[in-house]
Amino acid sequence: MNRVKTTKTSGITKTFTTMLKTELKLSLRGMDMFIFAICMPVVVLVILGIIYGNKPAFEGAEYTFLEQSFGALTTISICAGGVMGLPLVVSDYRGRGILKRYKVTPVSPMLILIVQVTIYTIYAVVSLILLYLMATLFFGFRFYGSPVDFAGGYLLVLVSMFSIGMMVGGIARNTKIAGVIASVLYFPMLIFSGATLPYEVMPAGLQKIADILPLTQGIKLLKAASLGQSVENMLVPLIIMCMIAFICILVSAKCFKWE
Repeated sequence: MNRVKTTKTSGITKTFTTMLKTELKLSLRGMDMFIFAICMPVVVLVILGIIYGNKPAFEGAEYTFLEQSFGALTTISICAGGVMGLPLVVSDYRGRGILKRYKVTPVSPMLILIVQVTIYTIYAVVSLILLYLMATLFFGFRFYGSPVDFAGGYLLVLVSMFSIGMMVGGIARNTKIAGVIASVLYFPMLIFSGATLPYEVMPAGLQKIADILPLTQGIKLLKAASLGQSVENMLVPLIIMCMIAFICILVSAKCFKWE
């Protein structure tokens, strides 16, 4: 019995690895995610570094404007993969009958979804590492908070954004509708949540509108974690991000369309 389980697990692992390599090559060949998830965060980092340099975030601040913005920059890749990339891939695979065909094979159709989530997670982690290295080497970036707290917040933001993408891709009737919904969610969050346009330079009225966006709360959470701010500053964003992840995962589980 144990040998059969081991053989089955080994087979699934091998299939997963093969699919991951193939899908990752296809993703890189398309260049979209490489540009929006890897290149764009670095470009925004360089622009902020050039404009603000080592200027304090505000008068009397112990950290620079760039250090304050680091948490926001790390979400650009998450937003690109989770809110734009994942819904389109999931709806496209369903529309072409790929998920349906996997149902009649020994491989679960869930495996291909896990592969896609893994790919976008790889993009996000590579982007995070690259941003940290660039900020540290060229702009004197210092990390003030706990790496454990930041990693936990980063994982929560990733799960929340990916759950939104999976929900959209799973319930949209076709790829066109999924693309429209993804665009409506992606571009406002990319521009107005503080990921590219710093939240601190927005007018008060625009900040109130930005607070409605899910990613804004995730960025607040990561900023507090990276700057080593008190737990009270993380509580509200933490609760909101947990609620978003829970609701989207629940809707996906109940309403996901495989064909």
